[in-house]
Amino acid sequence: MKKFIAALFIGLFFVSFINAQDESRASITWQVQKYDITATLPQAETERNLTVKAVLNLKNVSSGVASRLTLRISPNAEVSAFKVNDAATDFSKAEEKIDGSRTLQRIVVRVPSIQPNATFTVAVDYKLNVKENSGLNALSSVGSQFLPLAFWYPTPNSWYFARGADFAPMRLQVNSANGETVIASGTQNNNAFEQKLNGQPFFVSGNWDTVNANGVSVFIQKGANADEQKRANELALLASEAKTFTANFLGTAPDVPIRIVAVRRGAGFSSGGTIFVDESAVRRQKIDSQTAMTIAEAVAKIWIGNAVSVNGDSFGVIREGLTRYVATQFLEKQFGKDIADIERLRQRTAYAAVVKRDSPLSIVSPIDDYYYPTVANKGAMIWRLLAKKVGQDEFFNIVRSQMNDGNLNLSEMRSVFSMQKEILDYSFDQVTETNLLIGVPHLNGAETKIALRNLGAIDATVNIVATTANGETLTAQSTIPAKKFGEINFKTTNKIVRAEIDTDKFYPQTDYFDDVAPSEFKENDVILVVKRAFDQQDFMKAEKNARLVLQASPRFDDIRTWLARALYAQGKTADAEKEFRAVLEEKLPTARSLAWANVGLGEIALKSNQNAQATKFFEEAIKANAEYGASLAARSGINKSDSTVSVDETIKSFFAQFDKAALSGRKADVNSLVVSGEMARFSDGISGQAQEWNTRVVRVNKLDANTALAEVNLKIKLLNKAAESGTAVFLLSKVGGSWKLSGVEIFEVR
Repeated sequence: MKKFIAALFIGLFFVSFINAQDESRASITWQVQKYDITATLPQAETERNLTVKAVLNLKNVSSGVASRLTLRISPNAEVSAFKVNDAATDFSKAEEKIDGSRTLQRIVVRVPSIQPNATFTVAVDYKLNVKENSGLNALSSVGSQFLPLAFWYPTPNSWYFARGADFAPMRLQVNSANGETVIASGTQNNNAFEQKLNGQPFFVSGNWDTVNANGVSVFIQKGANADEQKRANELALLASEAKTFTANFLGTAPDVPIRIVAVRRGAGFSSGGTIFVDESAVRRQKIDSQTAMTIAEAVAKIWIGNAVSVNGDSFGVIREGLTRYVATQFLEKQFGKDIADIERLRQRTAYAAVVKRDSPLSIVSPIDDYYYPTVANKGAMIWRLLAKKVGQDEFFNIVRSQMNDGNLNLSEMRSVFSMQKEILDYSFDQVTETNLLIGVPHLNGAETKIALRNLGAIDATVNIVATTANGETLTAQSTIPAKKFGEINFKTTNKIVRAEIDTDKFYPQTDYFDDVAPSEFKENDVILVVKRAFDQQDFMKAEKNARLVLQASPRFDDIRTWLARALYAQGKTADAEKEFRAVLEEKLPTARSLAWANVGLGEIALKSNQNAQATKFFEEAIKANAEYGASLAARSGINKSDSTVSVDETIKSFFAQFDKAALSGRKADVNSLVVSGEMARFSDGISGQAQEWNTRVVRVNKLDANTALAEVNLKIKLLNKAAESGTAVFLLSKVGGSWKLSGVEIFEVR
């Protein structure tokens, strides 16, 4: 009896503890009603501080009286003044550890007792020091940017809060000393932006040309040529069509300007209708798949997350997962199901990489390193499966009805889809354990039997497709009970040479390679399978593996690129050229595929002494700027194919000056030739260390009116090191009419 009472007590203790954890996880006291932020960029080029005044309108959304406020901000912010309802207030600072390497600064103040649902304002004056530029925050004479994950503004609920960060309407004004264009979200009046939708404060400044088309503004590099302006128009059209498509599913489009901004860093970020894409996207010969997905998802988030707030536990499953599902549906409508299926393949491959170490979606948090692969990709699969079961039209009818109150959370969504409770409980509350397996087909008289198995905790209704030796495809459907075996029979005497379960891949699984029998591979990432054989210089095996993948996924441009490279390595030049050209003709290839296909065609043309044509292909590969290896190979090729090189004398003069600065031993001399905040480790490694530094400019690629890539041959010797030489590619930016270093793109100096 004593043991029973003790066990009961321990059990009740842990139930209470878990409940307390749930309550703690769900608790929120302060919610931002509006941000009003004025940021001032520094006037001096070497100044590294952003000066900010942030006014927050806050509401007590808890059930009790509250008198303590904690705001989170970057550890690099130096707060000088704090006001509550216009009254100066003392504050204290503390460190908040996020994990082993990340921290935030907490600003803690006592406030007058605030009743539930009551509001008040706080004003914070501070300077934010930016030691080194990054994609999250940058202060530079050629452009600045501050994104939410830089924690550049104070807010009570950070991005790492389990129920979601603060999203609210805002007014943002950015004072720029050098006349740069400032871009944020919302309606614009000079350098002030008013955003009525929910969002997080951010801005970017720089110099762009603007292309306005189809109700969308696209900001591209100054001096863009006709091809780049054409690509900008295509991006605008894509965003406009994504807006129309999404409105058909989610209702009338929110009234917010859509802006697409070409940026050097931070591509993929979006908020409130403003979308960052890689600046190379407009230089490529067609829209690449990642840029298309970025735009489609960003447009969907104008509804889900901006017009309608998304919060609560597992908010990412809606904010990231539902928008990814909508975006992929748009790509299917725009480019065809076969192209959308390749995107879904990429999504499940990304999820499969983390599936065996993730956590249930109901408790996954932004602090987890597998957060995005899980909530976005597994989330999208769950919504797709749910839409299949209830019907897509009915699915979106229900979603729209839940959006009417201006809020969307997972708890409500699970409630309204209660008829699918079993699958939703499993999908959100348990880790993925489903694995669907198919056996080798066995001919038995006039029919062929195939064994099936479901290792998951829910029944799975799936399609099975069998392929016969003469190329005929047979399709059947089967429901395999949870944790059970099943069987499917095909009435055919033709030999079945391949069978696949869940051909549409509706179910998140732990493994996908065993969906096919006879087994082809033992890994989920088929790109890795082909690449591994190629890297081992087993080009015949790489070709064989690539052809196997392409039988099932003929539009998989990444695999076709590897096939072409394997063919070329075997000397099958004509076949390789055919495959490379097929990649360039794909509707929505990756930037990486575009780059390597151009490299391959350039090498083939060079081999045939078609030097002018080879040069064009190599130039396209360089413009794609997709992968280090492809860019390096393209530069090697173009130096063989193009002997007529003219170099801007101002760039030659710059490097002559830089060589002298490197050898001077004075750090200030080197830093004066580098854009402030850029390449700190590179310039530190030179200053006082260079005993020899000689730069010969090989080739210059002008990217726009103010930016160029300079390929150089370096001969250097640093203190206590052996002499080195090789190729480097530097990014140059024009500051005040003079060139300065702003990046190292390639450094093959050994």
